[in-house]
Parts: sequence; C-alpha cells; structure tokens
Amino acid sequence: MLSKIELMLIRSLETGKTYTPDEASEKSGLSKDAVLKAAYMLQEKGYIRVIEDVKVHYSLTEEGERYLKEGLPEERLYSLVKSGVDSIEELRKRMGKEFQIALGWLKRKGAAEVKDGKIVLRGEPSFDEKKILQAIKEGKEVDEKAVKTLLKRKLITKSETKLVFIEVLKKPEIELEDIITDLTPEMLIEGTWRGKQFLKYDITIPAKEVYGGKIHPYERIIEECRKVFLEMGFTEIKGHYVQPAFWNFDALFQPQDHPARDMQDTFYLDRYVELEGEVVEKVKQTHENGWITGSTGWGGEWSLEKARQLVLRTHTTAITIHYLAENPEPPQKAFCIDRVYRRETIDATHLPEFDQLEGVVLDKNVGFRHLLGLLKEFFTKMGFEDVRFRPGYFPYTEPSVEPEVYVEGLGWVELGGAGVFRKEVTEPLGIKGKVLAWGLGIGRLAMLKIGLKDLRRLYLPDLGWLRSMPVAKK
Repeated sequence: MLSKIELMLIRSLETGKTYTPDEASEKSGLSKDAVLKAAYMLQEKGYIRVIEDVKVHYSLTEEGERYLKEGLPEERLYSLVKSGVDSIEELRKRMGKEFQIALGWLKRKGAAEVKDGKIVLRGEPSFDEKKILQAIKEGKEVDEKAVKTLLKRKLITKSETKLVFIEVLKKPEIELEDIITDLTPEMLIEGTWRGKQFLKYDITIPAKEVYGGKIHPYERIIEECRKVFLEMGFTEIKGHYVQPAFWNFDALFQPQDHPARDMQDTFYLDRYVELEGEVVEKVKQTHENGWITGSTGWGGEWSLEKARQLVLRTHTTAITIHYLAENPEPPQKAFCIDRVYRRETIDATHLPEFDQLEGVVLDKNVGFRHLLGLLKEFFTKMGFEDVRFRPGYFPYTEPSVEPEVYVEGLGWVELGGAGVFRKEVTEPLGIKGKVLAWGLGIGRLAMLKIGLKDLRRLYLPDLGWLRSMPVAKK
C-alpha cells in the first residue's frame, strides 16, 4: 500500500525517464522535500531508483592564491640559494616566517641540506604543486592523489556537491487508489470516507528519535564536583589564568631549578610584574637558607627576576595559596575548579590545557587523617566505592599522597595529589595553622565516570556521541 505522497509522485512521472527533484516537484505538485521522501520510500519498494552523484570541487585559499602569484616558499628559497645567497641567517632575514617552511619542503624533496650554517643544494626539485594550483584556478580537473599535499598545506579547500536524480523503474500493477491518511470532521459529516482505503499504521516502524537539550556530560561532572564541596561547607574561589611565577612556584617552595619550571613544562610569557614587600623577602630567605622555618632551604641564590616572570598557571594551587596568603587566619575552607596549562604532548590521557580541582583546609587542629577522610568522602559522593592512598612526593607538601580509586576493568587509577603544606610554604606567608591541600584532575575523573578511553573525546563536537550520552548514569 502506498502513501498519499508516494501515489502523487508515481502517478505524475513517466516510466523509464530520469528527473531532478525540482522537475519531479513541478510535475507532482509536491514540495522538494516531499519528493525526496516519497522517492526513497518508493525505492525500497522497487518502483523508483534514486541516483546520487557527488561532485568534488577544489578552490584556492588566500595563501594558495599568493603562492601561485609569488611562487612557492621552497621555489623562492631555491632561487635565492641558486643566485648565491646561501647563508641561513641572510635567508631567514629575506624570507621571514616562511623560511622554515621553505627549507622543510626543499629537504623533503631531497634538493637541499644544511651544512655549517649554509644551505647546500643537492639537485633540482620539481614544483608540480604550482601547476596543480594553476589547474584548479582555471577550473580544470585534477587527480585526487595530486591534491592531497595541497590540502595538507592548506593551499586549497575541498567542497562536495551531491546531485540527486530520480528514475522511474516501473509502476504498480494494481490501480492507484487514493488512500486516506487523515480523517477530518468534514469527511465524517459528508460521508466521503465511505468506500475509501485508509492508510494502515505499521507499529514495527521505529519512532523518530527526539533529542532534547541537556548539559554537556563533562560540564555535568564539573557541576557535580562543585556541588559536593559546596555541600561540605567550602567556599569557591577564582583567579587569573596568568600568574607571576612567584605565586605559581616560589610561594609553594618549589626550587627555581625544578624540572617542572623548565620551558618544556611551562608556558612562559615575555612579560614581568613588580614584586616587593615583606612576603617576597621571607620567601627568598626560605628558599636560600630556610629562614626561621627550621629548614635548610634549597641553597644557592634565589632570583627575583625569575619570580617576576608571568606564566600560564600550571596548577590552580597558585589560586588557593594566594587566597590563604590574603586570608591567613583559621578556619578557612576553599576550593577552585578551573583551567590550567602545561606543555604536554597531546595523546589519549594528556592535553596542554585541562581542568583541575584544587582545595585547601586551614585550621589549628587538623592533620593527615582529616585529609584522607575528606578525600575519601568526596570520592564516595562521586560514586567511587573503593578508595586508597599511595605515598607520593610533592615539593610543597609533607606528608604527601596520591589518591586512587578502583575501577572495574582498569584496576587502581591515580587521580591527583594531596598532602599537608610544609612550614616552608605557610610560615613565610603568615598563614596560621595547618593546611590540608589537594589537586585532582577532573578530566581523568570524568573519563572514569563516563567510561571513556580517550580524554580528547570530552572536547570534540561529536553530536552523535553527545546525543547518545544519558542525562544520568545509573
């Protein structure tokens, strides 16, 4: 049995002919969307064949247009070297930012090498890319393999156009009768429904899925963490993404030659701030000789210049320690959930920017067991039943631990670090009492809660995955 739109379409088209959706729409009186819907339905029943033809189109980017006009960077570099300019320093001055790109491509083409600060040519390279750019510019067809390199170099863009054609294969042998899909009051009053066929409902056809709006699963977990600490009486605090190295490292008694402070781990800015006052002097003495903390310090000479440099904060401890320095009187309970930045190689478990949950408790009569109890309470509220603590090391806490939770199929998974702030941290800042502190990676916690194996999935605009994620997990 055919629906009304199927009947209207199949009646209006001739067998053996091919139509565009616009032509079929004009002949049948149906909208273009209705034509396509009916065509695909009739295709399933063997009456119509829907032909899809995808056309690929390439166009030059702004950079591609410039390279076509001025020449490829490697082409220009090759010309300069061939003319006698072979000093890397001179070539870099002449070509600017494009020098490194040009040298890389010449090396890749086996046409050049670097020796004693100069570029030595090893052969004459081909610059076929320019020919392909010209062909694309003129609208000519190009080989798919030939454009891969240009796409990678972002010299061209690719777009696809799908053309649809409808071909009538045959018409039903039975008489094409009108089928009533909607019973109206007028039909009941006038009796025109008598003797007509009604469209049957097929209860086996799945209903159309409806995707309601909902909070992103990662944001939902962040809110869950926030709710737990607010219910436990903590105050939420915020701070700037850019921090002086003093608050990010030095105030936390992290030595200035610590590996984590190297360029390999930290994003440094070419900007400095002024630092002065009694707190800075106390931190300086603590680093050099321990001041009056009972420590021997790290020795050597503490550099004010290093402490003045701005960095993208590597942990939110920079926010919590600054908060305690401004609020040194107990009791204090504060937490911070925010973004931090590190020079990490991107993979399934590491990103150069991620969210961290930092917390501190300042009081006179608190100790290590209170810290363990507090963290266990948090993880239990987050749905992790088995929690344990493994001894760890951090420059600014002693004793220190790494909390772990047990996940079926993965075993014990470490989720951050915690400990009691050392006197070398609290006393120079005038903090009165003991400080329990912890820093947890929310991204990894979210992976475990959601059941992901790749941290990058949390940030991808994958609508299919987002729609499939339940609002609440049992």
